[in-house]
Amino acid sequence: MQKPLISKYLIPLIFIGLTLGSCEGNNKKTNDTEAEEESPAGYTLVWADEFDGKGEPNPDNWAYEIGFIRNNEAQYYTDDPKNIRVEDGFLIIEAHKEKVENEAFVSEEADNWMKKEEYGKYTSASITTKDLNEWKYGKVSVRAKLPKGTGTWPAIWMLGKNWKEVGWPQCGEIDIMEHVGYQSDSIFGTVHTEAFNHIKKTEVGKSVFIENPYDDFHEYSIEWTPEKIVFLLDGTAYHQFENLHKTDAEWPFDQPFHLKLNLAIGGSWGGLKGIDDSIFPQKMIIDYARVYQLQ
Repeated sequence: MQKPLISKYLIPLIFIGLTLGSCEGNNKKTNDTEAEEESPAGYTLVWADEFDGKGEPNPDNWAYEIGFIRNNEAQYYTDDPKNIRVEDGFLIIEAHKEKVENEAFVSEEADNWMKKEEYGKYTSASITTKDLNEWKYGKVSVRAKLPKGTGTWPAIWMLGKNWKEVGWPQCGEIDIMEHVGYQSDSIFGTVHTEAFNHIKKTEVGKSVFIENPYDDFHEYSIEWTPEKIVFLLDGTAYHQFENLHKTDAEWPFDQPFHLKLNLAIGGSWGGLKGIDDSIFPQKMIIDYARVYQLQ
């Protein structure tokens, strides 16, 4: 869901796949052994966070993003336990309506939008595996229950390892799942590249109907090979992006990518119909994040 400082509209993604009978309720998978036993046919589990225990997310797996980060979003990301924590076997990313000081503030006349606001009006959290865990190809699955309400914009997504060197969209982006609260029955799966991105209105994505994303857990996944990226919701494919075998501008996906989990508020896409302040606090609840690779 990131477009370094860039808006996002019509950005889709999500889906998952894995052998999980039911996605309803809090049916927690408690350890890596169980995850490995459930590995999809032909895949081996290479990384997982089951979010067992209590407290902060595992620092060997995740780093925090702090401040105003992208897409002119309204929330200020923090590492406060109120906004992000592990409890009862789940990762909780929680957004609040509250005033928070912007540590990057310079002046209201600053050229950079992230330095213009002295205070943020909302807080939330965004975590990333960048520089800790990155993968080339495989199946990435995240089981989650989404926040609700106009103005929410949760995302499960990936960026290329060379993001800092080449920038966005040259690095490539895979939006495994995005959801905007004003469109409560849909999730989106999308890719962005130099040739295909929302700035040019050429992004390649698709939405799919989802039932009860707020009350039930669903699994959001991709299956990524050198030939294509397939997007799945609860194990069923709904979209795929194929390698045209041209240049990196069309297919920058032959390199490692890192994973991001965040709950944005407002912004260039999530805020298109405003923000309903009566909805807060809102939570994105993640059961697990798992990465498999072909045997």
